[in-house]
Parts: sequence; C-alpha cells; structure tokens
Amino acid sequence: MAEQGPEREIVHLLRKVTVEFGLRQAEFAARNGMHPTDVRALICLLDAGRSGTGATAGRLGAELGLNSAGTTSLIDRLERLGHLTRTRDARDRRRVLLSVTPQAVELGWAAFGPMIGSAEALLRGFDEVEVAAVRRFLLGFHAAVSAKPDPAGGTDRS
Repeated sequence: MAEQGPEREIVHLLRKVTVEFGLRQAEFAARNGMHPTDVRALICLLDAGRSGTGATAGRLGAELGLNSAGTTSLIDRLERLGHLTRTRDARDRRRVLLSVTPQAVELGWAAFGPMIGSAEALLRGFDEVEVAAVRRFLLGFHAAVSAKPDPAGGTDRS
C-alpha cells in the first residue's frame, strides 16, 4: 500500500473523532431512555435555535429523513421525556414551533460539556489563522459529506 500523506491522515483522524463522538451520543441516548435519532433531533433543534430559525415538525422530519408519522412519534416521545416543547408561532398561529427544554440542555451539557470545553480550550491555543484554517476545512468537509449522490454516478453539489 502506498504511503499516505498528511491529508489522508487528517481525514482518518476526523473519522476517528466522529466515530467516537457517535459512540458517546449512543451511550447518552441509551442512558437517558432515548433512541439515537432522538439525540440527532435535539441537536437539529439546538442548531435551529442558535441560528434563530423556527423549527417545525416538517423541517425536523426533512433534516432527519423521517416521514410524517415517524416525525410525530419522535416529537411525542421527546415531549413525554420532557426534552421538547411545542408552541404556537406568535406571527402565524397555524404554525407550531419546537424547542429544546432547559432540562434537556442541562442534561446534554452535563454529558457533553466537558468534551466541548476541551475542544474550546484547544482552539484557544490556536492563532486566528489556524482557527480560520480549521473552520475552512470543517466547512468544506461538511459540504463534501453532505453532497447528495448523483444518480448518474457523481455527486450533486446543490
């Protein structure tokens, strides 16, 4: 096998991190009576909250690749567990917005806060150019793994 360059090593390190992070998420889900998809849903809702985007059942289902019945079941389960609330949109009363409860945020922070803190501390040791390079790499790699396969055999970058 040919010698691998630093680029391939970095890709493999990122894979190693994502596998470990996925295992921690699965352990967190099991410890807290959730399915791994429930954790992904909470992450989607937290991301929507950080971006100021209203999260609806339709949007959540689309992001998770679930049909309407599966999305409803997931939302009902998270609401029963006390991790999610539904509220009417003040601007459009027909729309129901989903949000993560403070209890769920606290639970997640207890599990993942130390890991996040370690990553932030590591990044504080980088200069602005290094931080920009890490951001550019992660954004670019995310775009690459998010690209939908083209039925003709390539990838669709839309």
